[in-house]
Amino acid sequence: MNYVTKEQVQAAYQSFNGAVLHTPLQYDAYLSKKYDATIYLKREDLQRVRSFKLRGAYYAIQQKSAEELSRGVVCASAGNHAQGVAYSCCEKEIPATIFMPTTTPQQKISQVKFFGGSWVTIQLVGDNFDLSAQAAREYAKIQGMAFIDPFNDEAIIAGQGTVALEIVEDLAQTDVTADIVIAAIGGGGLISGVGSYLKAVTPQTEVIGVEPKGAASMAAAFDAGHPVALESIDKFVDGAAVKEAGSLNFVHAKAFVDQLWAVDEGLVCKTILDLYSKQAIVAEPAGALSVASLEVMQESIKGKTVVCIISGGNNDSSRMAEIEERSLIYQGLMNYFVVHFPQRPGALKEFVNDVLGPNDDITRFEYTKRINRGTGPVVLGVLSKQTTDVPPLLERIAAFDPSHIRLNEQPSLFALLV
Repeated sequence: MNYVTKEQVQAAYQSFNGAVLHTPLQYDAYLSKKYDATIYLKREDLQRVRSFKLRGAYYAIQQKSAEELSRGVVCASAGNHAQGVAYSCCEKEIPATIFMPTTTPQQKISQVKFFGGSWVTIQLVGDNFDLSAQAAREYAKIQGMAFIDPFNDEAIIAGQGTVALEIVEDLAQTDVTADIVIAAIGGGGLISGVGSYLKAVTPQTEVIGVEPKGAASMAAAFDAGHPVALESIDKFVDGAAVKEAGSLNFVHAKAFVDQLWAVDEGLVCKTILDLYSKQAIVAEPAGALSVASLEVMQESIKGKTVVCIISGGNNDSSRMAEIEERSLIYQGLMNYFVVHFPQRPGALKEFVNDVLGPNDDITRFEYTKRINRGTGPVVLGVLSKQTTDVPPLLERIAAFDPSHIRLNEQPSLFALLV
């Protein structure tokens, strides 16, 4: 197997010629104190398109022949890769056709148009990414155009590896070597490039990849010995929610990644809010994965120098309400129930007075059926101020309705009713 080399990564870096920013590597006092370690943040959220994806896209396009580029390029993406390709093509004056699912939010479509200008044509095809990608590949083949893969490509890997090159260069100025570098994994382009470069230059550095728990495709590939398609995924961490890791990326990850971790989506949400409130960093869900992982591996990082790659900052502001709720659910402060209320006057007043604690608030109260029975099922949302308020609340709800259902513990019902 021919792995991407440090020389390829260096060539990618030299080719940028100012088009791709050398992003800051910042010491983070808050996280360092919290985890009793020396924590640096590699701020790819400050890249030109607010994501590391520009690196791979720019270099992959550079590697195409003049004849190929004269016909234009094609890619499929609902987010950061599309923006990276759009920016690169506008910069180089190369026509690009970008396929996006029909379900892509208008904000993301607008961003691609903004970065690509008149050089980009957007095709909205398919109800999901897989269908859109299939259509893009077919279109590229028919038109004889170069397809820019989002992760499963040597040039993409080399481009993403420049993140590690900059980390090593910047730390060297302070005579520091990273003990651990943590990067998010979606398809695997970033971890492949980072891992291959670090193991060639600072082999003692531990490379850790982090996936969302609901879309751990690389871990599934490790277990199977080859990439496998997950039956279903939680798409919340959209920048890393990939059903199947790339074959080339799997080989690189297997060779260069020391550990894989999976992080709960709720912890990712809590981290997004912490980064915003404590450090004024706007991270997208995938961008917060590396920092979120510090919470689950905190015992093993004490006293070490750790670099977390903030891979992107393209967070849709309309998702903040969902992010806050997921964070509260993860912390155990937001609980949903199906509670059967007696169909008589005063039942709700009794519940408020006798069941709710002084720090509990009802955030949702909705009858699921209105039928002529002695009791009626209600979907109930209760927000508690602190976790110690929750156990006594659960006891009082059980006394009020022994047949109640706690929806937080029933994912299928939760998705159906909440």
